[in-house]
Parts: sequence; structure tokens; C-alpha cells
Amino acid sequence: MTQTISPPTTVSAPARPAKRTLLAVATAAGPLFLGAGLLQGLTRDGFDFTRNALSQLSLGDLGWIQITAFMLTGVLVIAGAVGMRQVLRDAPGGTWAPRLIGVFGVSFLLAGAFTADPAAGFPAGTPEDHVASVSAHGAVHMLSGMVGYLALCAAFFVLARHFAAQNRRGWAVACRIVPVGVLAGFVASAAAVLAFTAGAGLGLLWLTAVTARLMTVAPPAQR
Repeated sequence: MTQTISPPTTVSAPARPAKRTLLAVATAAGPLFLGAGLLQGLTRDGFDFTRNALSQLSLGDLGWIQITAFMLTGVLVIAGAVGMRQVLRDAPGGTWAPRLIGVFGVSFLLAGAFTADPAAGFPAGTPEDHVASVSAHGAVHMLSGMVGYLALCAAFFVLARHFAAQNRRGWAVACRIVPVGVLAGFVASAAAVLAFTAGAGLGLLWLTAVTARLMTVAPPAQR
């Protein structure tokens, strides 16, 4: 009489669709935040894109809309960081890129919790000149944004290494150029608020593009 031995049961790795779902929701982060800012900027009394930053939309009676946009964007970006970690596991850039993107997501949560200061005529009734002193919550807001975008720029440079290892030179070059544009916009913000908005928007939109790209390609394991 013979005995049949069943093969041992193995635990399968997480399904790829789960990773794709995390990345898919993250692609909505940039369009959500910029779309909410654009619609509010066009309809809120006293707001002027040439004088006011999108962050100031968190102020006033309807400020809860922009605060919600900050929070949702942060959650979506963090979800994308988790999905990115799973997709890039054992690949070049697979450790630090997701961590830095995660920091960027947390910065949005902080920026939503600690609002910017009123300035430049917004909310309506605020003096036209800029604020002479920065409040504690305004300082946290600015610091979180600065740290978050520096982390995002660093993540792009790390992802440039990842794309270079895959011989995707166009993506690698763009991941090196976009951070320069983002930082240039921030530097120029002292002279033009629109430059700051453009730099921040560029970073968000490129993150959307990179995340969408990672959805379509499973990177090879690092040798």
C-alpha cells in the first residue's frame, strides 16, 4: 500500500492588482489638489492667483474645502508610497523613493492641520500688504511644505537612478530636470507667487506621471 504525500502549502505573494490599486489612487492626488485649488481660486471672493498661494484657501468660512483637499491628497500620496515600495522591492531606488514620497504625503497632512496665515487681501478684508510676522501655525505650515517638497525632489532624483537602470533614459532625464524646475519656482516665489504655484504644481503633476508609469511596468529584480 502506498501513501500519497501532498506538496507543502505555500503562501503566495501579495497580488499585483493590490499594488496597482495603491498606485492608481495615488495618481489622483495631484489632479485633486490642483483642481480643488483652481476651482476655489476662481470663485472665492478676494483670492488672486498673482498674489495668493493656494494654501491660503484653507482660511475663511469655506476653508474646510481646501483643508479636506490637503488631507485627502496626503492620504493618497502615502498610499502611493506604500504601493511604490511593493512594486520597487529589490529594485534600484526601491528603499528611499517610497520613504521620501511618504514624507511628502505627511507634509500635506501637516499643512492641512496647520493653516497658512492671512495675507495679500485674502480672506476678504485682510490688509493688502503681506504679514509682518508669522504665527506658530503659519510657521509649521511653511516648514512642512518646504520639507515635503525637498523630499519630493530627492525622490525624483532617486527614481532617476531606477529608470536609468531600466534603460528608460527619457524618464531618467526628466526625473533630474523636474526637481530643478520645482526648486526654481520656489526661489522665484519671492518675486512672483505664481512661480511658487507653478513649481508646486509641476512637482505634483510629475509625481502623477511617474506613479502612472510604475503602474504599467513591473521592474526587474536587482542583480
